[in-house]
Amino acid sequence: MVHLRRDFQAMIDRGGGSERVGQRLLGLSNRLFRHWHRVRDGTVPWDQFQERMSRLRREVKRALQEGSRSSCAKTAATCFEILKVEEGLWTFARVRGVEPTNNVAERSLRHAVIWRRISGGTASAEGSRFVERMLTVVATSRQQGRNVLDYLTSCFEADRRGHAVPSLLPASTSDIKAA
Repeated sequence: MVHLRRDFQAMIDRGGGSERVGQRLLGLSNRLFRHWHRVRDGTVPWDQFQERMSRLRREVKRALQEGSRSSCAKTAATCFEILKVEEGLWTFARVRGVEPTNNVAERSLRHAVIWRRISGGTASAEGSRFVERMLTVVATSRQQGRNVLDYLTSCFEADRRGHAVPSLLPASTSDIKAA
């Protein structure tokens, strides 16, 4: 939803009819996050949050439909594209523990982006596979609060003994630390 807020601001910045659509969508986004913060901090019960999100979803959909009929081609196209994925935007309102932002995903990718920038990438397909796997191990271990070196050591020891490599999957979802 945060990336969409940038799109809504761009609509406002275009002026004209786009500005009205952008202001409406940005205002609805602000309401969404106010409700989200209240359910997350426990001041609003989950069922009440879901009811509010159901009403808000209808308002957002109407605003996007209106925007898709905008005389500004960019605004109309943006609203049309958002409507195509509208169902997925509301997963956080149906499934506990899912956030309305992609902050967790972006944080987990940050290490890989920085590595690529400073290293210049790889020179072979095998090198690329190795880096992909190592970055996956690092990101997954961090999300689970596991020590990366301990995990890699256990993989090396298992391989040397002819045993199966330890799984990166947690034993249960309670083993995953909140990001």
